[in-house]
Amino acid sequence: MNIQEIMEIIPHRYPFLLLDRVDEITVGERVVAVKNVTINEPFFQGHFPTEPVMPGVLILEAFGQAGAVALLSKPEFKGKTAYFGAMDKIRFRKKVVPGDTLILEVEILKMRATAGTGKGIAKVNGKKVAEAELTFMIG
Repeated sequence: MNIQEIMEIIPHRYPFLLLDRVDEITVGERVVAVKNVTINEPFFQGHFPTEPVMPGVLILEAFGQAGAVALLSKPEFKGKTAYFGAMDKIRFRKKVVPGDTLILEVEILKMRATAGTGKGIAKVNGKKVAEAELTFMIG
């Protein structure tokens, strides 16, 4: 799924769209998305000028966008928005820097009507850089 197809599903736009493509999707269950981290990202101007590091909160946001693609691809959620309800067990293990390809895997573990939980794992070069448990609400 390319960026145009992603933007048909979720409402995010530049500079806040943090996905470049979706490599795998099982609608409503699982997604594997990719973010190519470049020095041109606006947040690197201030985080940090002498040592650019992708902010952890933006990795969490990328998890949310990836999970939203999986959930909002379901026909009953077409045109809706996915919001964070909670985040738990967040762990950052390594820095994400310009030149990295961030692979975001989000699995939806439970879904009830318009709320669900999932688990996100982010990797760079096959190594885990972050993980979190996520609660989504559809509105």
